[in-house]
Amino acid sequence: MSRSTERSNLFTVALVGAAALKGKEVRDVLSDRKFPAVDIKLLDEGDVLGQLEQVNDEPTFIQSVLPEHLEGVDFAFLTGDESYISKIWTTVRDSGSEIIDLSYALENNTDIVFRAPWVERELGRAHQVGLQSAPAVIAHPASVAVALLLARLREVAAAQVVSAIVCHPASEHGRRGMDELHDQTVNLLSFQQMPNAVFGTQVAFNLFVQSTEAIHPSLREIESRIVRHFKAIVEGELSLPPLLLVQAPVFHGYTIALYVQTGPEVTATRLETALAGPHVVVTTEPDEFPSNVNIAGSSEILTSVRPNATGGGFWLWAACDNLRISAIQAVECAEEMVHTRPRGQLQ
Repeated sequence: MSRSTERSNLFTVALVGAAALKGKEVRDVLSDRKFPAVDIKLLDEGDVLGQLEQVNDEPTFIQSVLPEHLEGVDFAFLTGDESYISKIWTTVRDSGSEIIDLSYALENNTDIVFRAPWVERELGRAHQVGLQSAPAVIAHPASVAVALLLARLREVAAAQVVSAIVCHPASEHGRRGMDELHDQTVNLLSFQQMPNAVFGTQVAFNLFVQSTEAIHPSLREIESRIVRHFKAIVEGELSLPPLLLVQAPVFHGYTIALYVQTGPEVTATRLETALAGPHVVVTTEPDEFPSNVNIAGSSEILTSVRPNATGGGFWLWAACDNLRISAIQAVECAEEMVHTRPRGQLQ
């Protein structure tokens, strides 16, 4: 096969918000999964413009979002901050590329579709991909993880999930959230004033369930987003138990506690058997328990089951890498579109 023929079978990808945490994660997943890209354009704004990055072992500069930089782009992953993507996404749309949004900026648009390929396959649904699809909004990683676990637990007829507690990491707020948690930790230990522009209050060495409503998105807004995305991706096939979102003083990774009420015939082994499968690893080893540390960089949801101390059920404790889970859902969406996407801009 000639070099020109090989290139004609490949696609051009743009990462819009390339310097963001999600942008870097999508870039890694594209490489890991050997996505058929002939070119990956890095687009962003501000101080990172002109910054030199490595993409598939080749140097690439970060450029601004301009029509000429989007020419011929087949797939555009929107990975920047929600406020930034809200300002520039129409420029991306006008380029004719397929849009895959990880920023949530498009979640309230009427012409979008929520996607979570892991959950769709688990529920036996095949997403129909057209010649040019509606913008795909990648479901919140906590929604994806909870939906997948609940779908598996359906196999145990006598089990009912009665509550869900989700611990929210700083990295869901992007690099600004990570930096603020770091600065709060350092300043607190040195008795200096702590910054709170992102969280509105102290996160370091602290847990809370309600942040100031002046901060966007607030914990209440994020909690509503998780519920909304869950309902969109399960399409009525699963019921979400009462859910509480807790801001945790951690940089990375979601941890989730589900209380499963069961009859006396249900054992931990039975629950573990039901949960284990694609994308979910059930661990019983004491040094491999689900935690923010143990799932960093992992593509799996790490899960354990333990009996409730007073009987009547079990606690399911799970952890997942929020950035990795979202990036995989996004790239899998693009992989589905490959089969119907013409090369270059649609006329």
